[in-house]
Amino acid sequence: MAAPKVAVVGAGVIGLSTALCITETCPSCSLTILSDQFSPNTTSDVAAGMLIPHVYPETPTHVQKQWFKETFTYLFAISNSAEASEAGIHLVSGWQIFKNTPKEELPFWSDVVLGFRPMTKAELQKFPQHQFGQAFTTLKCDCPPYLLWLEKRLKATGIQMHNRKVADLWELHSEYNVVVNCAGIGARQLLGDKELFPVRGQVLKVHAPWVKNFIRDGDGLTYIYPGIHSVTLGGTREKESWSLSPDAGTTKDIFDRCCSLEPSLQGAKEMEVKVGLRPSRQCVRLQREVLSQGGVKLLLVHNYGHGAGGFSVHWGTAKEAAHLVRECIAALQDSSARAKL
Repeated sequence: MAAPKVAVVGAGVIGLSTALCITETCPSCSLTILSDQFSPNTTSDVAAGMLIPHVYPETPTHVQKQWFKETFTYLFAISNSAEASEAGIHLVSGWQIFKNTPKEELPFWSDVVLGFRPMTKAELQKFPQHQFGQAFTTLKCDCPPYLLWLEKRLKATGIQMHNRKVADLWELHSEYNVVVNCAGIGARQLLGDKELFPVRGQVLKVHAPWVKNFIRDGDGLTYIYPGIHSVTLGGTREKESWSLSPDAGTTKDIFDRCCSLEPSLQGAKEMEVKVGLRPSRQCVRLQREVLSQGGVKLLLVHNYGHGAGGFSVHWGTAKEAAHLVRECIAALQDSSARAKL
């Protein structure tokens, strides 16, 4: 058969990284990315890009750890290369702090990040409201540069990128052999997936170049994440809220909460407020599916529903999705060969 045609729907970090993994896993296929939004207008552009995993209740822990480890290893190599600055990837050290000592022992990812340890009494004196903390070094992606870097790598391989809103996956069946659904929150409409819901996140980007360490409250709701050009202050987790408009009261609340952890932020210059809708499920949907309609089959691979944890596991899930695409192509080639017999 001719070179298999594969379409990736979605151009956030999941779509772009999945497309890149497909080019490496299935070099003979013809690949196209279709999306109605590209950077800087994707949900991924709003993300803080810190590699601290979000827990998926219905995904086995060993699977989540594998995804995180693969992502960390991949980005760590970039952070140690000449590409680091352009890709917006750097190491950052800091603290995760708790008002009460957490019940669980070490988080599953503690041996993947660097130098994970309990905070000392001297370090905890910086946070008088908190009783316990953990110190470690992890990676941060500055998201817009990273997405542009991924796009650049994809274009270098000759991939086509088209600005196109896909209203129904079936509209692609006559053009492509395999469709890869990385539509994020758009998958709710595309597939009628009622398990997928938005979790609204609002963040502030401020100019505070003296802030070098990340600080994250143990509940994950209040955080200070220093990037290359700005510091991200967060945040909110508003389930089932579809509003993309910044809320002034929320902005003040985020700023006040962050200043209570790092008082020097009072002197920060506000740059912008951003809002994104995290595509959330109890587990990432990462699987093959065959849809049938009137004797016609559509081969699908799903990779969506990463919620607040997309950047932390994006490369691990992209590699798995690419292997599923390879399985689909092998099945197509097998059926094509049998048809010729």
